[in-house]
Amino acid sequence: MPNGGRLRIEALNVSIDAHDTSPALVQPGDYVEVRVWDSGHGMDTATRARIFEPFFTTKPTGKGTGLGLSMVYGFVTQLGGHIDVTSTLGAGTLFRLLLPKSPAPAPALPAPPSSGAAPRGSETILLVEDEDAVRNVARLVLESRGYRVLEAANGVEALELAHRHAGTIDLLLSDLVMPRMNGQQLAERLAVESPAVRVLLMSGYPDRVVPSGAATDPRFEFLSKPFQPSTLARRVRECLDRGRVPAERG
Repeated sequence: MPNGGRLRIEALNVSIDAHDTSPALVQPGDYVEVRVWDSGHGMDTATRARIFEPFFTTKPTGKGTGLGLSMVYGFVTQLGGHIDVTSTLGAGTLFRLLLPKSPAPAPALPAPPSSGAAPRGSETILLVEDEDAVRNVARLVLESRGYRVLEAANGVEALELAHRHAGTIDLLLSDLVMPRMNGQQLAERLAVESPAVRVLLMSGYPDRVVPSGAATDPRFEFLSKPFQPSTLARRVRECLDRGRVPAERG
């Protein structure tokens, strides 16, 4: 709503029985329905059909990643819920989220076995990503699992941050393709001062050739975007546990 408007958020309890065919794809039971309505410009049919696709966005380059709604869709469906959208061009948009209702009070659950627990840690991670939305999500995932996160929006900013940081940087988690300095170049420059740092490079361009033979460099590991939060946490933990092959010195 670039020129202002109205935003309404509602929550209500709903029950769906076995004879209810709307909404589809949910089991009968009790749900909490969250409705988010705006009076913005709305969407046409073609746009509405793709809004939950990862990296689909109608915003100009550099203004949006197209990850927000795809992540919401993933979270809701993983919980056994459902999300749909009603929108008319020029008449606003309504999102309806159905989330399974939990009985109250919730019973105490036993601690999950260590093999199935979300990987955690306390190391320091230098996170470098030029897309704000992706960087914010990665930071939240890592901080929620105990890591200390230093974040930068580009390679130059990351090097300055590393120089100011008094402690050890255990892992560089960086986007591979960035303006001015790509992730490989950043990793190589950072390794001069911190030769023990592990490197995990992220890329949303699986068909793009990795520059300068980085794909065969034993110092680097790779993570494809988009990724699930659990995948990010697991790959970070694996990279930290596996260690880094020391760089050759001339």
